[in-house]
Amino acid sequence: MKLKKTYKFAFKSSLYITLIFFIAFLGASFFISHEFNVLLLIITGTFIFLISIVIIQYRVEHFIYKRIKNIYEEVAISKAESLNQISITSDMETLSEKLKKFADDKHLEIEMLQIREEYRREFLGNVSHELKTPLFTVQGYLLTLTDGAIKDDTIRDKYLNRANKGVERLINIVEDLDMITQLESGSLNILHENFNIVNLIQNVFDLLELKAKKRNVQLRFDKVYDTPILVQGDVKRIEQVLINLIENSIKYGKQKSTSIISVDSYSDSQFIIRIADEGEGIKPQHLSRLFERFYRVDPSRSREQGGSGLGLSIVKHIIEAHEQKVFVESELGRGSTFSFTLEKFK
Repeated sequence: MKLKKTYKFAFKSSLYITLIFFIAFLGASFFISHEFNVLLLIITGTFIFLISIVIIQYRVEHFIYKRIKNIYEEVAISKAESLNQISITSDMETLSEKLKKFADDKHLEIEMLQIREEYRREFLGNVSHELKTPLFTVQGYLLTLTDGAIKDDTIRDKYLNRANKGVERLINIVEDLDMITQLESGSLNILHENFNIVNLIQNVFDLLELKAKKRNVQLRFDKVYDTPILVQGDVKRIEQVLINLIENSIKYGKQKSTSIISVDSYSDSQFIIRIADEGEGIKPQHLSRLFERFYRVDPSRSREQGGSGLGLSIVKHIIEAHEQKVFVESELGRGSTFSFTLEKFK
């Protein structure tokens, strides 16, 4: 904010002091000698007027600065480093505007803290729930075995396999959380190399072929790509993005449906990769939160499908670590399309 400096208060106050000085000087001269030196009076009066302006202006600004600084430090979370004495003015209108801006900033800061606190509570609750479910499951199977069921070979093998799946889910959740933490902190190095995105998608098709067959979901391109499409990025991380998105299209697509992957030019320097399924679609109110950790549109159905609940959050973090964008479009009854951009080969 551009501050308007004013000396009106100091000027008027100095003028009053000078007038009082003139009256006192004239009165004293009249009663003492009935004569006075006009030149001396003018010089002295001018000196007093100028000195008064400097002193009053300094004192007023210093007084206001100390009071405002106390207010800043009492209501601010941190010390008032942004406040300096130069920014204080004796113009009340400008000062009021500055204080109003400060109050608005603090109000916004408090709102952001409240949102973060709400998100933190929700996140901790989700983590607790996601870890508690497999932990209790594993514990239940192990307690049953220790109570005597271990003597039955059939029950023992079945329960040990189920307990192992629960442990694997716990490991997946911890590994995914660790990856997100590394991506957020910047400690996970992103390699930039050139590769053929079509070949990488085909490799993911081959990897997920069995899962697709179990649900009778066909994985295919939107067209035949005769020539390589070269992009820049971390092959391993982009493969993970493709696995998460294509696997989701298999899980949440309808049985005997098709997941279609396309690669198109997005801009002069970017390609966009789209993964479209023929699932039930997603309600509009859920779209803005899909990439949050552990957020599930249908918790019961999502947990039946397995997974850590962190897949889309990891996708978002990996794509943003590449300084690219991820999108989602969905229509109820007509499926969903997840897409992300990648830099073209230079």
